[in-house]
Amino acid sequence: MAISTGGSSDAPMSDINTTPLVDVMLVMLIIFIITVPAVVQNIKLKLPKVVNEPTTTKPENVSLSIRREDDGSCGVYRNMTKMTHQELYDFASKKMKADIERLKAAGPIDPDKIPEVHIRGDVNTPYKCIGAAIYTMQSAGFIKVGFISEPPPKDQIQS
Repeated sequence: MAISTGGSSDAPMSDINTTPLVDVMLVMLIIFIITVPAVVQNIKLKLPKVVNEPTTTKPENVSLSIRREDDGSCGVYRNMTKMTHQELYDFASKKMKADIERLKAAGPIDPDKIPEVHIRGDVNTPYKCIGAAIYTMQSAGFIKVGFISEPPPKDQIQS
């Protein structure tokens, strides 16, 4: 606090009172220390490392290609044939039943021999299109769903 020591009262005071500024800064520091941990909520995850593994294609696997059509609708293709979700469901449920019967006839069912769905999705395909195809295939009984992607160029691979 600046105190005048006599003299002329008309002279300008050259001292700056920094106590209120320091008080405000300390209060703000305490507020930030308290609120930042409450705002930053983080769930600890260990994210998987990206590994490009070659796909082992079995003849009983179902390969789907999904893209966004020019009119904005979802295009689901199986072997170059466009299918509606109902047609896809009917095909998938018949195929799964036939494959399960075939596996039952050979003895106990090995989970590794159950057919899979491999989805190739265009980069511009909305998630709802791919999600609907996954839901349709899982509703038909397929449990394993894989995504086919293009590996990054060798000069962009991080170790």
